[in-house]
Amino acid sequence: MADPARAARLAQRIKVVVAEALRRAVKDERAEAITVTDARVTNDLQHATVYYTVLGDAAAAAGAREILETKKGVLRREVGRNLTIRLTPTLEFVADEVPVNASHVEDLLRQARERDAEVARLAQGAHPAGDADPYRKADEADDDAFDDGFDDVEPRED
Repeated sequence: MADPARAARLAQRIKVVVAEALRRAVKDERAEAITVTDARVTNDLQHATVYYTVLGDAAAAAGAREILETKKGVLRREVGRNLTIRLTPTLEFVADEVPVNASHVEDLLRQARERDAEVARLAQGAHPAGDADPYRKADEADDDAFDDGFDDVEPRED
């Protein structure tokens, strides 16, 4: 097992090397739309997962996935040339869902702001139900209001 800090440094280096290799070594215009966002390496340094995003629609994403799978050997060779470790890790490419999730969260926040504005608009002309001060104060209460049932009982004489 390698040190987790070493694995993290190696992952950052793999991220940079793969991004550079996509720009230099892969001769396909569809590779220009690929952005490497993150990389993770297992603690034994044998496997690397590279996360990426693609500018464009679903067809661009499918093309990027195809390029990455077909050029996996070229990219692994570039990683091996640029790293000073005994074994070159295998590469796995995973589409990063963070931008999609972020846009979904932003939509939810927009909906919440719209609902808050609607509630604020409805609350402008609203008045509370019941009295303005629903809590009785002790000095305002009359003596007959509270009857504990012991007023009529005379004390016992033993």
